[in-house]
Amino acid sequence: MKLDIRGRNVEVTDALKDYTTKRLSKLDKYLDESRTAQVAMSLEGEKHKEKHKVEVTIPLNGLIIRAEVGADDMYSAIDLVVEKLDKQIDKHKTKLYRRHRGAGLRQAVVGEAKPVDLEKEYGDRFPIVKTKRFVMKPMDTEEAIMQMGLLGHNFFMFYNANTGSINVVYKRMDGNYGLIEPD
Repeated sequence: MKLDIRGRNVEVTDALKDYTTKRLSKLDKYLDESRTAQVAMSLEGEKHKEKHKVEVTIPLNGLIIRAEVGADDMYSAIDLVVEKLDKQIDKHKTKLYRRHRGAGLRQAVVGEAKPVDLEKEYGDRFPIVKTKRFVMKPMDTEEAIMQMGLLGHNFFMFYNANTGSINVVYKRMDGNYGLIEPD
């Protein structure tokens, strides 16, 4: 697995890169070499109350494994995020094993994604209790964020006038906003 390590408000030293590479290599047994994990390290908070945060995102075919952890020091945050990712991967591996009768995560993800009849697969475990329909008028990202705020929601789906595609804006845990665009 390849790593794309970036720092926000923190310098990513060679020691941090080496430690991150060493710790995340534990996940190589589940993932193939062509995958690229995005690693974002940041330092947030005031001078004496700083929190070291590590976010790791690993895209798989139609599945995104993501973990975000904050700790008192960067090395602890890296350890915690690897534990979290390991649990997530193990959980997905178990689901895939049951569904594909023994195929591992690598083989199942590499193969074609087959459509799953959710009703048949899960029955009433994930009931949809409400469906909303609305007209999507073209707007830009700023207007969509404003609409989301007016509605009091933490996400908002809209037709992006600039790109001509359906996008989603959302409120992040850090108070900023995110944008989801189709690839």
